[in-house]
Amino acid sequence: MQVKIIVLLIYVAGMILIGYFSMKKTKTVGDFFLANRSLGPWVSAFAYGSSYFSAVLFIGYAGNIGWGFGLSSLWIVVGNTLIGSLLAWLVLARRTRLVTEEMQVMTMPEFLQVRYGSNFLKAFSALLIFVFLVPYSASVYMGLSYLFDVVMGIPYFYALLLIAGLTGVYLVMGGYLAVSITDFFQGSIMLGGAIFLIVYLVGRPEVGGWSQIVARLREVDPQLVGAVGPPGFWPLFGLVGLTSLGPWGLPQMVQKFYALKNEKIVYTATILATIFALICTFSAYLSGSLTHLFFDQLPQINGEPNPELLMPHLIAEVMPPAFSLIFLLLVFSASMSTLSSLVLVSSSAITIDLLPARFRDKSLPIMRVLCGVFIFFSLLIAFYRVTFIVNLMSISWGAVAGSFLAPYLYGLYWKGANRWGAISSMIAGLVVSLGFSWYYGFNSPLAPLWGFLAMLVPLVVLPVVSILTGGEEDVSLRIREKRAVGNTGN
Repeated sequence: MQVKIIVLLIYVAGMILIGYFSMKKTKTVGDFFLANRSLGPWVSAFAYGSSYFSAVLFIGYAGNIGWGFGLSSLWIVVGNTLIGSLLAWLVLARRTRLVTEEMQVMTMPEFLQVRYGSNFLKAFSALLIFVFLVPYSASVYMGLSYLFDVVMGIPYFYALLLIAGLTGVYLVMGGYLAVSITDFFQGSIMLGGAIFLIVYLVGRPEVGGWSQIVARLREVDPQLVGAVGPPGFWPLFGLVGLTSLGPWGLPQMVQKFYALKNEKIVYTATILATIFALICTFSAYLSGSLTHLFFDQLPQINGEPNPELLMPHLIAEVMPPAFSLIFLLLVFSASMSTLSSLVLVSSSAITIDLLPARFRDKSLPIMRVLCGVFIFFSLLIAFYRVTFIVNLMSISWGAVAGSFLAPYLYGLYWKGANRWGAISSMIAGLVVSLGFSWYYGFNSPLAPLWGFLAMLVPLVVLPVVSILTGGEEDVSLRIREKRAVGNTGN
């Protein structure tokens, strides 16, 4: 325990130092929110990957989905790697970097306002970000604090204060530059931990090596090695679609493309981000599938079986004692990266997108204060452990990505997209996500499918409505007007 505490303190001190040195280079809102668009391929790729895969992957998804679907959960690996990472970078990164610089915008709501000439879209987008991303950060605080309680013996409340305090200090000081630098180190820990996790488990006698995985799982249940696991095709299809296409429309993920140093680094960053996704997802989902070879039944909490406890039990009972510290840092790293991105994007929704122009000169200190405010509110929600947060997070990806994906994607590539199409598509995404989830229940096994549909339906709604309402608008005029007003990052 003393070794764990010492390593954790060194880790915390390192993050604070990064925040302090980043603060010296952070003079404007553009510096704070986008690191002055100066990030290279390695930092950009690792920032994308470590924000993509949070504690949810290594604790909740790995155990729950791996146990339920068996080896068919590896379809999610294929989707996350090829669609969520490779294709996302190929389709979105270069175009996003060029267009947002030309428009002189820093956030998703700003992009939608300038592209579609709609102040309503800007305000509505900022409100969506606030409603869905701040509670999301609270849920991450809760999950990470539970892990600290189990592994480190730090009571939930004190763990909550530690994590929130650390997030606040280095994020408020250094902004996205500090987040990105720490993401690089956090991503390195994630990669190393993920590789060790799967290599060690496969080498255990219960598994018997790579060649025995299929045979051993077939002995437990033949369905575990089928193309589709026991829950069925549609739940699996929904999971693949939601987790693979979702990052295309999430503001905290798209922000990574805004901050690229230039379009020339996209090729290298694309390769790195794809490798990162492949290693992390393969390790997590295969490990979750292998839990069948180590446990006969699900762990229980309050007398109820809970598959989300599988990975913590696997780490505590099967892995070497020293690995519990590595796993803690792995999940800590993934969660801190996600938390930082969520808080940064949430604070920007108020500072950049909703504050009146007269406050522009004071944007940087206001944004720093709001980062602290959002962390505080997330902390309060996590402290009281509000039960509806869990249900809200089950549909957050579908609601947010379903709202933003169509207007963002068409806005980049199709001149015919107009404001009425964008507004209609955002409303359609929300209605599908919230409506289906409410009707069938937030805990329905088909919940991921509703989130995926919430992304697909707007992709049809936007072009149809745009064509019916007149099509193309003069975007170049609004870009010139934006430049005349001045760069909001200055």
